[in-house]
Amino acid sequence: MRPKREADRITVPDARGVDFRMAGPARAAFLRTCVGCRKRAPASELIRFVAAGSGVDLRLQPDPGRRLPGRGAHLHPDPACFALAERRRAFGRALRLTGVADTGLLAEHIRTVMPHGTTDDVAMVAASRPSKVGRPR
Repeated sequence: MRPKREADRITVPDARGVDFRMAGPARAAFLRTCVGCRKRAPASELIRFVAAGSGVDLRLQPDPGRRLPGRGAHLHPDPACFALAERRRAFGRALRLTGVADTGLLAEHIRTVMPHGTTDDVAMVAASRPSKVGRPR
């Protein structure tokens, strides 16, 4: 076996400009992407949800304990992210669903987690559609 060259050895964590305590697969495993705003955040800051049921009875079920079986997706506990995900139809893509899922359970869970806002708030709808605000009919 050939002896290792000095360039192959990493003696100090910052030897090559990378802090190995912060980078790599161990840290990346805890980051998830919100299906609403598409921003990455630690899994502890996001709500995991799964699709429960089948066919016509398909619904999105929150999984705060992160233990339910099946493919899961993550969402910020923010009504704005929920509304954005609904508008973009991101729930079906994230969970690889063919049908349309009922979002009632997930919306109710977000309302209980974030009591100061609701998913059908008028201000949120006005902010997401500025061209429709203040326009006479």
